[in-house]
Amino acid sequence: MAAVNILETKGLTKSYGGVHANKDVDFVLLRNKITALIGPNGAGKSTFVGMVSGRTLPTRGTVHFEGQDISALPAHKRMQLGMAYTFQITSIFPGLSVEDNVSLAAGRKLAHDKAAHAAKTVAVLEKIGLSDRRDQIASDLSYGHRRVLEIALGLAQDPKLFILDEPTQGLAEGEVDAFVALMRGLAKDTTILLIEHNMRVVADTADHVTVLDQGRLLASGSFDEVQANTAVQSAYLGTPANV
Repeated sequence: MAAVNILETKGLTKSYGGVHANKDVDFVLLRNKITALIGPNGAGKSTFVGMVSGRTLPTRGTVHFEGQDISALPAHKRMQLGMAYTFQITSIFPGLSVEDNVSLAAGRKLAHDKAAHAAKTVAVLEKIGLSDRRDQIASDLSYGHRRVLEIALGLAQDPKLFILDEPTQGLAEGEVDAFVALMRGLAKDTTILLIEHNMRVVADTADHVTVLDQGRLLASGSFDEVQANTAVQSAYLGTPANV
């Protein structure tokens, strides 16, 4: 049976000239759940996710993925193990159709099997809700649909862990609603780490919430538990009535 935690960090620390961007972060990511990572600007979220994804090497501490110590592995090696990060995913090809964009992403793993490659492309388009736009040129998509296409490129790689960095930024209210529904569907098949400032999105999607502040783990729990935490209220959220 697979372990409950797909990823764990122990004492994860990153220092720049003696200044700690993150310090001694012990973090667990629950398999097949949506975990939201929140915190004020400058809390260390980007540095932490950089260390998890392999873009940033830690000063000390460890990252374990499915029981394997990946602390020294570069980003592309972590992607081969089943991690995908929207920052790392190649930008969409604006001159190609939606279908061709997804096909190219799927081809990274299935280029040797044409039938499986074609089936994967169709399945991702259906799952992500872009089947009716398959022939549309990517540059003609709305901003919201381009963001969805970026997610599709990641899904085409069958990630075990999908890290989404501010995916709702710039989306209209209706697009945010569609994104929430999409996330709930995706969590059935993959683990999601969501870095998000929109607390409505966090409340509506996250099974678990972790709060960083000044580079340290401040609190962790359900959204209601985190929202009621006085330290979190002081550092970031304010009182529940104001959230």
